[in-house]
Amino acid sequence: MNTTVPTSLYAQRRARVAAQIGKDAVALIPTAPERQRNRDSDFLFRHDSYFYYLTGFTEPNSWLVITGEGKSALFCPPKDLEREIWDGFRLGPEAAPAALGVDAAYSINELDAQLPKLLENRASVWYPFAIHAGLEARVGGWLNQVRARVRYGALCPEEQRDLCGVLDEMRLVKDAHEQDVMRRAAQISAGAHVRAMKMSARWLREGRDLREYHLDAELLHEFRLGGSQYPAYGSIVAAGPNACVLHYRADAAPVRDGELVLIDAGCELDGYASDITRTFPANGKFTGPQRALYDLVLASQQAAVAATKPGARFTDPHDATVKVLAQGMLDVGLLDRNTAGTADDVIEKRSYFQFYMHRTGHWLGMDVHDCGSYVEPGEVGQVSERKDPLSGEIIKNRPSRILRPGMALTIEPGIYVRPAEGVPEQFHHIGIRIEDDAIVTDAGCELITRGVPVKAEEIEALMRA
Repeated sequence: MNTTVPTSLYAQRRARVAAQIGKDAVALIPTAPERQRNRDSDFLFRHDSYFYYLTGFTEPNSWLVITGEGKSALFCPPKDLEREIWDGFRLGPEAAPAALGVDAAYSINELDAQLPKLLENRASVWYPFAIHAGLEARVGGWLNQVRARVRYGALCPEEQRDLCGVLDEMRLVKDAHEQDVMRRAAQISAGAHVRAMKMSARWLREGRDLREYHLDAELLHEFRLGGSQYPAYGSIVAAGPNACVLHYRADAAPVRDGELVLIDAGCELDGYASDITRTFPANGKFTGPQRALYDLVLASQQAAVAATKPGARFTDPHDATVKVLAQGMLDVGLLDRNTAGTADDVIEKRSYFQFYMHRTGHWLGMDVHDCGSYVEPGEVGQVSERKDPLSGEIIKNRPSRILRPGMALTIEPGIYVRPAEGVPEQFHHIGIRIEDDAIVTDAGCELITRGVPVKAEEIEALMRA
């Protein structure tokens, strides 16, 4: 439980939910379950993001209920001094109302008895669809208990509604508190990247055997040193050819002099993720081909940053990136002008896809790939079709989301060169990605992850130090 945040913040969020579901409705939000890792050992528990967003409560085996009248009830593990010796402190239902600002609290052992009563005489029940395994069946069981009482005048909810849409829209725009936490998470993660860069150059200068897991250890050390609870996702530490594997995980491959290292890593702080990627020369000095592709990716990112502003569409940064990369691939010789044509031809035919196969960003927040629709809600019905030039499939296009102040997203172009016919050998096995976290502001966007250098000369200077 985050005791530094006023309970009024969560109460305001619950009130917004209540106002949107209507007075005759009730909303059910469980936290994540504990998961067994192996015998007598669980995975490190991480709360459900929706549940935490509305409560600030981090204990497992808990539920939140919100009624349309604006009342909230928490179901949580009861006090158990014997279990607390083994598992740690429990808040308990007696202390929960004062500590969390909810109207009532019950033992989780009462959930099955209380939920039918809370559902009775309601028009609709809201809960997150397709998030928690077995949740639909459990709600169905409670509704059946309500139906069993219809002969006594009880009314059973006739509607089941997905709460994700309501919460996704709320979470998409970050308030001042959320932005502050994300900035602090970004600062910690930037320090971790700096630490890994310095270690790489230092160890290679000393002639030591450097492995990907050594750099991963530096990241984890800095995350925890800065107060982060855990990584926001499995860190990618990819040396040499491994950088061309988009979701590669830190392993035991050697980090060699003359090769690049791609690190995609970020910490989670107080429930909010950061997400940074930097690519740097293992020894601290780019080669000519490495520098040519690195500067191209950085130029494409700069174009995407300039396109990230209020009123722009979510797809505008990606389109800006692709425009720069397409021309650059022709200029450096990754694509042959004689066969690929002009930059416009490269974009139309998606010829760049051989070297750049992902989008330029995603929403960021409590989840590293955060919730929120990528389609503008008021324009969902405006559908056009196009034929993908590579796959041949028909794709339905809808107007992309309009960026607004407070939205947070990543900006992460890249180039990944695998050996292939016609691809210059000097570029083989070079994988580069540059990723920063941005918060949309009134004037443009704020890059909150620039505590780690991004320009090639700045990276080299850092690694020489």
